[in-house]
Amino acid sequence: MRLLILGGTEFAGRAVTEEALARDWQVTVFHRGRHEPPAGVAALHGDRTAGPEGLSALTGGEWDVVVDTWSGAPSAVRDAAALLAGRAGRYVYVSSRSVYEWPVAPGLAEDGPVVEASADDWDDVPYAQAKRGGELGALAAFGEDRTVLARVGLILGPWENIGRLPWWLNRIARGGPVLAPGPRDLALQYIDVRDMAAWLLHAAEAGLSGAYNVVSPTGHTTMGELLDACVRATGSDAELRWTDPEKILAAGVEPWTGLPVWLPPGELHGAMHCGDVSKALAAGLRCRPVDETVADTWAWLRGLGGRAPQRADRPVVGISPELEAKVLEG
Repeated sequence: MRLLILGGTEFAGRAVTEEALARDWQVTVFHRGRHEPPAGVAALHGDRTAGPEGLSALTGGEWDVVVDTWSGAPSAVRDAAALLAGRAGRYVYVSSRSVYEWPVAPGLAEDGPVVEASADDWDDVPYAQAKRGGELGALAAFGEDRTVLARVGLILGPWENIGRLPWWLNRIARGGPVLAPGPRDLALQYIDVRDMAAWLLHAAEAGLSGAYNVVSPTGHTTMGELLDACVRATGSDAELRWTDPEKILAAGVEPWTGLPVWLPPGELHGAMHCGDVSKALAAGLRCRPVDETVADTWAWLRGLGGRAPQRADRPVVGISPELEAKVLEG
């Protein structure tokens, strides 16, 4: 298979590139040149934020599949897809479950209502509208029969540049009492970036089309199992002190950003961690155990000296030692 990956050097795109190379696919990476792509790919340089002229490197060539991880202005997806529609077989767009209209009911499937959006937006728009606009741009060029919309949820694993699992691993590695947000058996729903990559390429090979919620089944792991795995992976003497959500929230700790991954039981948790993924599972999605995701992320992180890359357009996650101590002592 001949793959064109739009991106391909960081986190999700990197995982897709590595998976394709492992399958002996011919891989072309189109990126801005800020990061080195994996060895063995053909590299094309351009800048999608510069409009159509930024895509000049893509005016030649043919591919079996395009994978696009873009999360900015939807017009960038529209323009790339329009340029490639006659020279590529299938367009796989990494979208998000954020495209569903709020409130998102637990158990919502792919036929749920989505936000109003446009593929023609050039300016920054809210994340949900950006991803839905990207979907519309891909569909306009490739049609429903040649487009895969992978609506992912929380992504974890090696190469993470958001900081969620790296923050927990580094915090637990320091040891001592650790603020563990309860309840301990709180169900989580996420996808290992490598499992996501494998399914995207499988979808292309199998000729799939349409929208899929690409994330693990709800309860694939729990908050307790995730943090226990962090303790095992790091070999730390950390003491997980499970704390009621009400106490954490009363102290001003922000769910999701202050304590990454965690959302207290309620509407937000139901929307993020309780989606229907039966369609993707029936279409071949497989999810590795949480211990493997955590251990491999820790090995990667140690190789970087504990300092994970950080996307400039995303907030730094985690709480300060002072705030953590205040909650634990309160």
